[in-house]
Amino acid sequence: MFGELFPEAVRYAELLADAGVKRGLIGPREVPRLWERHLLNCAVLSEVVPEGVTVCDVGSGAGLPGIPLALVRPDLKITLLEPLLRRTNFLQEVVELLGLDHVTVVRGRAEEVLGKLQPVHVVTARAVAPLDRLAGWGVPLLKPYGEMLALKGDTAEEELNGARAALSKLGVLETEVLQVGEGLVDPLSTVVRVVVGESPGGVRFAAKRAKAARTERTRRRR
Repeated sequence: MFGELFPEAVRYAELLADAGVKRGLIGPREVPRLWERHLLNCAVLSEVVPEGVTVCDVGSGAGLPGIPLALVRPDLKITLLEPLLRRTNFLQEVVELLGLDHVTVVRGRAEEVLGKLQPVHVVTARAVAPLDRLAGWGVPLLKPYGEMLALKGDTAEEELNGARAALSKLGVLETEVLQVGEGLVDPLSTVVRVVVGESPGGVRFAAKRAKAARTERTRRRR
């Protein structure tokens, strides 16, 4: 799965098992199943990410799915977005230790960076929030016709059905539940994919993005 970067994947697993546990980023009970439940489970998300796109991993935490995705897809430009300082410190250390030049760590909440970060083609997330709330954070960060890919569990279909009204208000045009990782992970990883139209987040977020962008341009000129 990780090809030439397998040694870097091993190093990342070691960091999760050591510093990740000590800093409270991952539970000690997760250590024996780091590979199948976390690294591989996240890496197979690469099957549904288009080539050469920009990605924002919302609520990146310990770097899942962003770091495994970066290890298997050097063609992507990935931003790891995380509000907590202890987590962003860990993420920055991992990025530097593994030499992931195509990955940037940003501290902040999705609603705080709206208009400050360049819109991306793909938003990813794992174990961040229920789908309706997650979409409210992630969808406005997308470019027109971009997509959000959320790793979910067995209740993905049920969660998607319950979030349809909220997704429609956010400008989502298409939704589907995908199974990825055939021959690599068991059980397969479940991904909820939502595709937006011309105005990600709806009209209200379009206005908010434009206002934030103007404010940021003014700040930079000063």
